[in-house]
Amino acid sequence: MPELPEVETVCRGLRGPLEGRRLVRVEQRRPNLRFPIPERFPERLTGRTVLRVERRAKFILITLDDDTVLIAHLGMSGRMTILDAATAPPPGPHDHVEFETDQGALIRYCDPRRFGMMDLTTTAALGSHRMIEHLGPEPLGNAFNAESLSQALAGKKTPIKAALLDQKVVAGLGNIYICEALHRAGISPRRSAYTVPGQRAERLTLEIRAVLREAIDAGGSSLRDYVQASGDLGYFQHNWQVYGREGEACRRSGCSGTVRRIVQSGRSTFYCATHQR
Repeated sequence: MPELPEVETVCRGLRGPLEGRRLVRVEQRRPNLRFPIPERFPERLTGRTVLRVERRAKFILITLDDDTVLIAHLGMSGRMTILDAATAPPPGPHDHVEFETDQGALIRYCDPRRFGMMDLTTTAALGSHRMIEHLGPEPLGNAFNAESLSQALAGKKTPIKAALLDQKVVAGLGNIYICEALHRAGISPRRSAYTVPGQRAERLTLEIRAVLREAIDAGGSSLRDYVQASGDLGYFQHNWQVYGREGEACRRSGCSGTVRRIVQSGRSTFYCATHQR
């Protein structure tokens, strides 16, 4: 599933062709994705001008000139691709939604597994939307720091890896970047979350921010279905220190350990037991 850096990269790619442009055609080719698509979806969007393309956690937020907000999630296999409407190939069987602008840009949403979603709300109701209201602070925002993380982890007996996957603790983090941040911070994914507040939380918040920024700069990590909105691959997978590297030498300078893989919360966790404590 695309994580925060991948969704942020997609949002940045969509801003140029969408912001300030009017939607002259919206086509919906099926009634549902993971959930039903809102009634009169094309009618409610056609003719509207896009004001902003933003991200909240792993959600794409597209705000229109009538205060409508389109909430989109890419799910496991969804992708937004920017094409030229005049030369775009015919849609394929998994191309479910299209947005065409007055400048001829075509944004095509493809989702083979249909685990993504699209919904409509308003700017006033966005904060109370069922997908948004319980989200924790943005890890790249000012509200996320060692103090806020320490408060969120206080009393939690679950492993820190599982705690960080909880979107109420911090929004947008997923399996890959949690593994990478914990490795950089020298914290074992098995460690009980309540033992992290303090100096460990200081290290962890810094490393979470660092790994996310580096991944965004690299265009995200291309794993399975993910590509940028331009169609280009992301490159951060070449910088992974532990993820997907079971049995290989730890890349931390001076460490003689080997990367291990365990399963936590139904997901693979990669870490080095030698320096992650």
